[in-house]
Amino acid sequence: MEALFPVLKRHPGPSLLVFSLIFRLTHRLLQRLPVPKVVKQDDFRSWKWRNLSVSMVHSLLTGTWALTCALVWPETLSNLHSYHTPLSYLLVCISTGYFVQDAADIILTGHAIGAWEFLLHHTIVISCFLYTLYTELYVSGAVIALFVEVNSVTLHLRLLLKLANAQSSTMYYINKFANIFTYITFRLSTQFYLTWYIIHNYSWLDHGLFFLIPIIVMNIMMLIYFYRLVRSDFFHQSKKSVGQNGTHYNNSKKFLSD
Repeated sequence: MEALFPVLKRHPGPSLLVFSLIFRLTHRLLQRLPVPKVVKQDDFRSWKWRNLSVSMVHSLLTGTWALTCALVWPETLSNLHSYHTPLSYLLVCISTGYFVQDAADIILTGHAIGAWEFLLHHTIVISCFLYTLYTELYVSGAVIALFVEVNSVTLHLRLLLKLANAQSSTMYYINKFANIFTYITFRLSTQFYLTWYIIHNYSWLDHGLFFLIPIIVMNIMMLIYFYRLVRSDFFHQSKKSVGQNGTHYNNSKKFLSD
């Protein structure tokens, strides 16, 4: 394993492409698992289910990994600029590979317009993570940023349940509260900490503006989606009932529904 890390650092580009292929293989393997009948009957739902399933694997892996890095190596939380370990570098490389694969899946399957918010998010993440991989700076910052994947687990579960028309299930009810909790704890709090760190240390950070602008954009996106999330799950509107019978998904190819 130790021999792997010098190779990753010497060839981060090819390395992340290898991880992209691994996630693509995961995508193929997950197709063998059974899916709800209502999902199977619609091509868009079927693709979205597969895409979200791979995203769930990524979130479970990287969210747990990021938290473990912070617990085992506490300096990860304080020295976001220059501290990193081989395992934290590997984590960022693997995660970048996933985002490249997911962006390619969205574009090559013709869903770019409906999933433009995801593509914007992926473009920001990939550009920042590539800088991190090639310079070996801000690796800890990238690890902290991956705390949001803890919330992504509940977000993906929410969307999977909606695809299966299970909004009235007990699991959906429990998950919507867990989703709000993890959104505030692991997504908003993490993002605000990263924002504070860059602003507070902006005078000496390398290419601080390169990271500040994307973080501000991400902050705006996260707050908007948080509003939409709360509105959808806790303040029901009659027009949302259209989604119960699948009409909403058939009339819209928008990937990120409320």
